[in-house]
Amino acid sequence: MREGWSRSALAACLLVAMAGSVAAQQRHQPQAFEHDPDLDEADQLSPAQIDKQMPAAVALPGSPSSSANKHAAVHPDAVPAEPAAKGRAGKASVITCSGAFAKDSSHQKLALAFANRNVAYTKIDDAPGGRMASVLYGRDPKRRLEVWWSDPTSRSKTHLIVINGQSDWIAPGGLALGLAVADVEKLNGKPFKLLGFNKEGVAALSDWNGGALAAVPGGCKLGLSLRADSHAAPAALAALSASREYTSADAALRAVIPTVSEILVAY
Repeated sequence: MREGWSRSALAACLLVAMAGSVAAQQRHQPQAFEHDPDLDEADQLSPAQIDKQMPAAVALPGSPSSSANKHAAVHPDAVPAEPAAKGRAGKASVITCSGAFAKDSSHQKLALAFANRNVAYTKIDDAPGGRMASVLYGRDPKRRLEVWWSDPTSRSKTHLIVINGQSDWIAPGGLALGLAVADVEKLNGKPFKLLGFNKEGVAALSDWNGGALAAVPGGCKLGLSLRADSHAAPAALAALSASREYTSADAALRAVIPTVSEILVAY
């Protein structure tokens, strides 16, 4: 599903979380990521952060305790050959920056890890000439996962792993769709920074502010987008401009009850 912001924009926004100021994020590619000659310019991770088009997040209560408790028992074990990405009440599949999801992975390795019938190389963008990616469990919204490749020809070298829609996958650090701002702060160990809301009510992470989620084992980077509550007042969202940076502790930002609507794991 697409909600307005292209996946390219989402990828472009991710890098901001590791780079620095909003202005720098909008004008320069973060040094932590090298330009990939095999990708179109629009698909390069660039300084902005991840505010891409997030599909509707799974609605969870805004309470930190309720969502945090649901994921407290999940541990980043090795990815099983047939992961059981169940509902939030059960054990969900966890992404680690290793194994089938390592930087040197490939479509073939995914097929070996998750069974060939569960992995398809398919178009994920409805636009003409849209982006192709390897999709796990494409017919199951709760198990669906996208993997983009730096080398599309050989379908190898992980570029981006995208968790969106209704997916139950959990990213490194415990990030999951539907988490409230307070939940993400708890995982990060401190408030983080994000750009305000766009016209679709989506805000993008701009900086982990030196928290635990700024560096996860395996060398991958994390980005996310948050969607405001559907009942949030338009005036309240307009006051939180997408051209400005805010702290997650900002009272006005929390008042629109944003929840995680998309997560990026990038190399």
